[in-house]
Amino acid sequence: MIVSRVGLVLGGGGITGAAYEMAALIGVELATGWDPTHADVVVGTSAGSFVGAVVRSGRLSVESMVRQQESAQDVANRIRAYMFQRASIGGVTRWLRHGLVPGLTKPGVRLILGTPGRFTPMGIAEWLDTQIGAESRGWPEDPTLITSYQLESQRRVVFGSLEAPSVTIRDAVAASSAVPMVFDPHVIEGKHYVDGGVVSGTHADLVLGSDEPLDLVLIIAPLASDIPRKGAPFYETMFDRVGRVALEEEIKLIREAWPDTDIITLKPNSTVMEAMRPNPLAPEAAVPTFIATLSSMRTKLAAADNWRILKAHLANQSPVKRS
Repeated sequence: MIVSRVGLVLGGGGITGAAYEMAALIGVELATGWDPTHADVVVGTSAGSFVGAVVRSGRLSVESMVRQQESAQDVANRIRAYMFQRASIGGVTRWLRHGLVPGLTKPGVRLILGTPGRFTPMGIAEWLDTQIGAESRGWPEDPTLITSYQLESQRRVVFGSLEAPSVTIRDAVAASSAVPMVFDPHVIEGKHYVDGGVVSGTHADLVLGSDEPLDLVLIIAPLASDIPRKGAPFYETMFDRVGRVALEEEIKLIREAWPDTDIITLKPNSTVMEAMRPNPLAPEAAVPTFIATLSSMRTKLAAADNWRILKAHLANQSPVKRS
């Protein structure tokens, strides 16, 4: 049996983005029998870095989001306790010093961005500890790339590559998830790192570092929707447009380099958008987003073009059951 080589790209998108990606991957596995743990390369940005770490640990399941006997509010409270741990005074100063201050000051934007530097990304690292245990203190054996942005050099840094410092997966996830003006930068070897989404929400071009062309690139992009949500504030549409443009350029590079590679991009539909927006950092939206995504995947994956590709590359295992 010939097994396809698969690249998995997990984009940024906050708490609801992580919920979307977990549900989407569970949907793909239920539909095809393919275990995402076995992807030949995983690229994770921000929320996608967290999900990528869970995937690589082999622990992705429904309980990655909702544990037994938990209500939706229980889940929200648990996520909030990890995500929003107060940072030390000085977060604003760090952002000002490095010149990374958004020019957006509308009340709607502040709802997402919050007060500058209020929280520490180490809470996200602690959340990862509870998800994957001792593996958070190491690095996956299979190719795993976690994106971040270094403030001092003002450039993209890809943890898991030869050019980046050697770190634990928990430190890489903390760095990649340090959303500007919400979390303090994450310090590694005296350098300040922030959300990889500063450069791109997906960084899909990184799959081109594979030793040989991949057969399939599966991209999950929570913040690149091309479906406008009714009543959406201006910044929501803006973020989606920026994410979409960056992703389109990255896909173009992949197609030019690997013309025979199939690409599938999963984005939220209108129903999922209603659950996950307008604030992707809202813990209360995690479970509704997860449920809506699971429901949406049946139609999304069954679409003729998608299923033809999924069947060709992934549907060569027996279907699995998720608890």
